Amino acid sequence: MTLDMLTDELIRTFILSVAAFLLAMFLTPFYTFVAYRYRFWKKQRTSSTTGEALTVFTKLHANKFKRNIPTMAGIIFVLAIVVITFFFNLDRRETWLPLAALVGGGLVGLLDDIINIRGLGKGVAGLRSSFKFMMVAAMGLVLGWWFFAILGVDALHVPFYGELSIGWLMVPLSAFAVLATGNAVNISDGLDGLAGGLAAMAFGGFGVIALLQGNPMIAGFCFTVVGALLSYLWFNIYPARFFMGDVGSFALGTSLGVVAMLTNSLLLLPIIGVLFVVEAGSSLVQITSKRLFKRKVFISAPIHHHLEATGWPETKVTMRFWVIAAVASFIGVVLALAGGNV
Repeated sequence: MTLDMLTDELIRTFILSVAAFLLAMFLTPFYTFVAYRYRFWKKQRTSSTTGEALTVFTKLHANKFKRNIPTMAGIIFVLAIVVITFFFNLDRRETWLPLAALVGGGLVGLLDDIINIRGLGKGVAGLRSSFKFMMVAAMGLVLGWWFFAILGVDALHVPFYGELSIGWLMVPLSAFAVLATGNAVNISDGLDGLAGGLAAMAFGGFGVIALLQGNPMIAGFCFTVVGALLSYLWFNIYPARFFMGDVGSFALGTSLGVVAMLTNSLLLLPIIGVLFVVEAGSSLVQITSKRLFKRKVFISAPIHHHLEATGWPETKVTMRFWVIAAVASFIGVVLALAGGNV
């Protein structure tokens, strides 16, 4: 790619990002009016995945849930991303799949949020984890089949090694990437500004990789997400005016997994999204330890709640995680350059 071509793509990507930011800003007052009018209040969980009362979590966030905070604000950035991508950045090979993952994950999360708002959940305040798992897994399998059968992707790039042909195993691998990343982002959405900031860093990293690969549409999609998330974060940083809800976290997570696959950078996803791995891993360790050994590893899981319980203010946890995410994203881009991904 010549310098002039790269400059043109950078300008185009910047315009898409700014357009998504402005559209999300425009939509926010409409969402806010509806959310407060129809009381989209986020309901606090009262029991954990393993069934016991969430005493530590309840104590940490007692003041937050004394005031009514609307959820489902992820609808704002999901809609902004869909509109900008559909009208200005739609491409069969580069943006159909991440857009489908964004919408599909968002619909799963939307159902969960509606149940939460209506108060239909028992203790968990939403869909049962197993049901969400099955829905996202089914979507992941469909996307994986599209990768393999329609796009003809049957090899995985291993940094510093090259292409590793895996044939039909691309289908379950893609499904796992979508499922794991969707759940990891959802788990990370527990503090004001946390998941949105981490996702913006990760999409930014993959956007740079896509741009250097000569995949301008994927890069455009990534920075469309970043632009829309910056608008969301304007209102979600502490103290949050609203929460993204599962409609936002599942949309971001599933589409991030697809972007990693499309840029042939799946093995860089645990690096660029290292805090998503740590967040999901801490929850898994906690659940496993309680079920097998009847004891906790962390005071509260995921790890951002553990750090809060040790005395870190919520804002300190969020900001330090943002710093780590920015460094991890930069390292991921460097490894993509050095490892032959671009």
